[in-house]
Amino acid sequence: MLENLSERLQGVFKRLKGYGKLSEDNINEGLREVRLALLEADVNFKVVKEFIEKIKIRAIGQEVMDSLTPGQQIVKIVHEELITLLDDKNTALNLAGAQPAVILMVGLQGSGKTTTCAKLAKLLKSKGRRPYLAPADVTRPAAIQQLQTLGSQLKIGVYSTKSGELPVNISKLAVSTAKLQNLDTVIIDTAGRLHVDEDLMQELKAIKEAVSPQEVLLVADAMTGQDAVNIAKQFDNIIGITGVVLSKLEGDARGGAALSIQSITQKPIKFLGTGEKLDAIEPFHPDRLANRILGMGDVLSLIEKVQQTVDETKAEELRQKLKQDSFTLEDFREQLMQVRKLGSLEQIMSMIPGISQKMSKFKGMMPDEKELVRIQAIIDSMTPKERNDYAIINASRRRRIATGSGTTVQDVNKLLKNYAEMAKMLKKMKKTGFKGMPKGFRPF
Repeated sequence: MLENLSERLQGVFKRLKGYGKLSEDNINEGLREVRLALLEADVNFKVVKEFIEKIKIRAIGQEVMDSLTPGQQIVKIVHEELITLLDDKNTALNLAGAQPAVILMVGLQGSGKTTTCAKLAKLLKSKGRRPYLAPADVTRPAAIQQLQTLGSQLKIGVYSTKSGELPVNISKLAVSTAKLQNLDTVIIDTAGRLHVDEDLMQELKAIKEAVSPQEVLLVADAMTGQDAVNIAKQFDNIIGITGVVLSKLEGDARGGAALSIQSITQKPIKFLGTGEKLDAIEPFHPDRLANRILGMGDVLSLIEKVQQTVDETKAEELRQKLKQDSFTLEDFREQLMQVRKLGSLEQIMSMIPGISQKMSKFKGMMPDEKELVRIQAIIDSMTPKERNDYAIINASRRRRIATGSGTTVQDVNKLLKNYAEMAKMLKKMKKTGFKGMPKGFRPF
């Protein structure tokens, strides 16, 4: 996410830090490169101009000239101005008032709107709310079925849209049904088009008037860059939006939409879609995104991911097993599943300060995500007895496991060899009291 922009800015700051004392010429040279980096990231040119001007005013003043570490002070100024650029005090959802609260999701076709509805419902459910999904997109083939399938996966109720039912009626009846079932939040998935047109807007206006939503959230594809900003302006001018969800930020997003949308539209970014999985959505925090852009990592988001994913009871059980030298393939499988729930390894590493600044050096060295899937498939093909005692896995069992997992006997042999070596290493480390490991990483 925003990798190119982050690398360009870090290069500029590294050069600025090399100067013993910054002159106006040094600062102007550095800011020219910052300007180019932002424009290449597809940030709106007006936003770039104002942003650079604010930094220049602060940087050329006494604030930097008298600093003992002028290069670091420049980074500090850019960081603070980035937060100001991204910040809006209304990033939290407004669900007060009517019960159930209604969230109207709008956007163009292909922006990821239906999946975002399910992601948001899952997030709200984890926060203790009782969401209900309303499929009001009757134009896209399989849109209704898709939302019903996602609702079933999440064990969240979905309104049963009937054939030929109008979107306005679907929305009104979904709200009434949610009220009868004592559900407190209705998320309405509406139709999109490939472009903004009169029919789409009239339909959305009618739904908005019928259900009086607390939130009208535009789902905008971050990979469209400046187009996402223009689309947000059009939707806001015609129907009025209360916020934006930037989807697909894990892709080749250059960052322009994220850095421009709040400043241009005066509408807050409320959520970021960071992957395809249903838990790959996070509340928008300006300071955390600024940290990621400047390569400072995002420890708070990483901690939140771990807290949401890791089962504390199972973590304690694992600690005890490590203590007793009884770490089995079943335990290894559990840990693998926990890691995969956190998201891609590249995404996790990008949140760690220090490592995030050197992500380009790790390219090609990252473990293949497919390899993790293959390992889990192999372990899944074992019997419980085999997982708890790998020593009984003879040649015929290995052939059966390979066939069951769609892999080769060599793949099975490699996994068992690596597991055996890891078990030896854990036993050896236990004998030395896990010396050399940071205290917080010791299992006991």
